[in-house]
Amino acid sequence: MKKIADVKALEVLDSRGNPTVCAQVTLNDGARGVAIAPSGASTGAYEAIELRDNDSTRFGGKGVKKAVENINGPIAKALIGLETVEQHIADSIMLELDGTENKENLGANSILAVSMALSRAAAESYKLPLFRYLGGISLRKMPVPMMNILNGGAHASNNVDIQEFMIVPKGAESFGEALRIGSEIYHCLGKILSERGMSTGVGDEGGFAPNISSDREALELICQSIQSAGYDEKTVSLALDVASSEWYQEDKYFMPKRGKYLNSGELIAIMEEYINDFPIISIEDPLSEDDWEGWCAITKRLGDRVRLVGDDLFVTNRRRLKKGIKLKAGNSILIKPNQIGTVSETLEVIELGRKNGYTPIISHRSGESEDTFIADLSVAVGAEFIKSGAPCRSERTSKYNRLIAIENSLIF
Repeated sequence: MKKIADVKALEVLDSRGNPTVCAQVTLNDGARGVAIAPSGASTGAYEAIELRDNDSTRFGGKGVKKAVENINGPIAKALIGLETVEQHIADSIMLELDGTENKENLGANSILAVSMALSRAAAESYKLPLFRYLGGISLRKMPVPMMNILNGGAHASNNVDIQEFMIVPKGAESFGEALRIGSEIYHCLGKILSERGMSTGVGDEGGFAPNISSDREALELICQSIQSAGYDEKTVSLALDVASSEWYQEDKYFMPKRGKYLNSGELIAIMEEYINDFPIISIEDPLSEDDWEGWCAITKRLGDRVRLVGDDLFVTNRRRLKKGIKLKAGNSILIKPNQIGTVSETLEVIELGRKNGYTPIISHRSGESEDTFIADLSVAVGAEFIKSGAPCRSERTSKYNRLIAIENSLIF
């Protein structure tokens, strides 16, 4: 009988140099799993709570000693000796122990780190790669990368309002080829920016973060880099993360870097212009998490032409996704495990979305680590797309490299 023999945690650093939680779960047969919780910068108001110490004498108040203590204390006490490694049972115990809908007592960062570590320990115990353990033996599909190669919004200190401009090498014959295409375009964009005297410094997710005249110019620069690399829209499409919840103020949208107010209809009209003029196949958070009326309007108007992805709108939350399904708001859902807090709940939301025609897109966070859990998750659930940032910075490329390894294990 497999049992949980030990659970422990420590405070480590994420890609922004801020503390986060690392958990380790060990089973009675010696199998061990380690996982690191990510952290977001542009966070939805309805996400599960990330527990921070708020102690100004350590890490500017961002320490996670309390979260670590919750793992080493009550969570370990509840799980050690548990005579099963079934994910939903262990996750349910932690949820009951926390006792809140948003994980505010123990912290979603504490619970998720243990939940992911348990998945890894169980996979090792059964001598399976993580993606096989989570998804079964019939897996064959690899995701297409959505690569954020130009940053704005909360991810960069420049004058660009839209948060992410992504390339999507959907015409590639393999994941490895898609990654190569994305890398070539990324470097072509860097060369174009350099030739124009623009900054080639990068934002949180590895994309370039130059000051440019408009969001439209950003799209034009990326299209130029695609052509310069020798590709066209049959092979490479574009995707946006507007992150418009960051702009929402009293039923209007204030674009802070442009100093401009827009209503929902005006913002929808801008999105439609971009779709008409550029090969855009996906727009994430085109409207605020609280603008349900606007979401319904844009879905009715543009939903048959483009993926309308709810990130802040749904926050990987079953209850909010059910509301979106009922209202016909959006047609795709971004999946971030730390928004909900357990592996079990993440899988449940993906299944609910799939049954109702919502495309799941597995996503990293702006504060990441070397942990590659989401790479395995994307294959396990047969996700069409994965977001892991630019082909730059090891916390981003580690996910891509893991997917290359998985693809080769599938082939050979």
